Amino acid sequence: MAKIVFIGAGLGGMAGAYEMQAAVGDKHSVTLINERENFHFVPSNPWLAVGWREAEQISFPMRSFLEKKGIEFLAKRVERIDAPNKTLSLNDGGQVTYDYLVIATGPRLAFEEVPGAGPAGFTQSVCTLEHAEQSHLDYKKLLENPGPVVIGAMPGASCFGPAYEYAFILDTALSRAGVRHRVPITFVTSEPYIGHLGLGGVGDSKTMMESELRKRSINWVTNAKTTHVEAGKLFAEELNAQGEIIKHHELPFVHAMMLPAFKGVDAVAKVEGLCNPRGFVVIDKHQRSTKFPDIFAAGVCVAIPPIEATPVPTGAPKTGYMIESMMTALVHNIAAEINGEVADFEGSWSAFCLADMGDTGAAFIAVPQMPPRNIMWYKQGKWAHYGKIAFEKYFLAKMKNGVSEPFYEKWLLDVIGLRRLDKKMHHF
Repeated sequence: MAKIVFIGAGLGGMAGAYEMQAAVGDKHSVTLINERENFHFVPSNPWLAVGWREAEQISFPMRSFLEKKGIEFLAKRVERIDAPNKTLSLNDGGQVTYDYLVIATGPRLAFEEVPGAGPAGFTQSVCTLEHAEQSHLDYKKLLENPGPVVIGAMPGASCFGPAYEYAFILDTALSRAGVRHRVPITFVTSEPYIGHLGLGGVGDSKTMMESELRKRSINWVTNAKTTHVEAGKLFAEELNAQGEIIKHHELPFVHAMMLPAFKGVDAVAKVEGLCNPRGFVVIDKHQRSTKFPDIFAAGVCVAIPPIEATPVPTGAPKTGYMIESMMTALVHNIAAEINGEVADFEGSWSAFCLADMGDTGAAFIAVPQMPPRNIMWYKQGKWAHYGKIAFEKYFLAKMKNGVSEPFYEKWLLDVIGLRRLDKKMHHF
């Protein structure tokens, strides 16, 4: 009997554990380790931050759902990975051995790289449920005492979508509260231009996103290297294409939400030979560690080079569709290896993203995610706003029902219909 252990129960880890159990059956064991009892749908965090969701609507205790499918669940934190001996040390002093290890931990939020940044400093975040809840408390203070707002992404960030979403959602929420006219908003990003998204742009994303910011009277600073944050002030250097400083910005704020750069979580980053200098797992095209053949990884924790060199460092995002593709490939590869077959499955690494913009929305598809691409499509409309709401409900239901198939692809094809994308999306 092979023992397959997953670390991390986020978007990829929990779905991957379900898919793995379905692939290997009762002849082998699947264990999922996560430091918290609850599953949390991270894409809904911007809504939570402005009070459009409650925590109970976007999270749930996962133990009963996993155990019903025959998956062992341990709500513990992995402190150390002894890769040569295939052993995990847990925070309660216990140990877990494995035949195959799947790392799906997500990132460590590197707020320390910008002094004064993060919820322990002076800026808010929507990266975790707890951060979004804290951001909501700060948002309520903003309603009571309207003033300048700064939103964006710091140097090295790779996940830009939530920053744009939060800017647009906050604009809508403030307008509904009748105080938007008292809240100047500045979008400060390490991207070389608006709509770059860490992807070199998708279709006409630059023009469309700039237009949306203008329409909402949101100013912006690109090529922005946030250097430090003080109480009520964010400091950033604006660079030109050659990486030279052309302007210093001192931006006052009553409320600020800045996404950080990511690094690998400590237990993973400390394994010698497993990761790159930022702590991300180095894998081959089959999602397997290049150092340890019994370790696989998927999601934000894997090493992917940036799309291009930019004046201020930016990373490539790992979107949900891409993560699903990675996870499905590694599940097939582990199952194949257990059965004595060739483990040569590869993920498609494509991107499909629905972004809410408060009172409208945007969607893009990039196949593959990294250019040059076979498909590059970007559209805006209220259907995308409703589409994200629909996907939230669909995804949470799938996690409770024990999805054992690629859910992003199924939803995209069955609910939207890729071949008739424009026509079907219009009906949301």
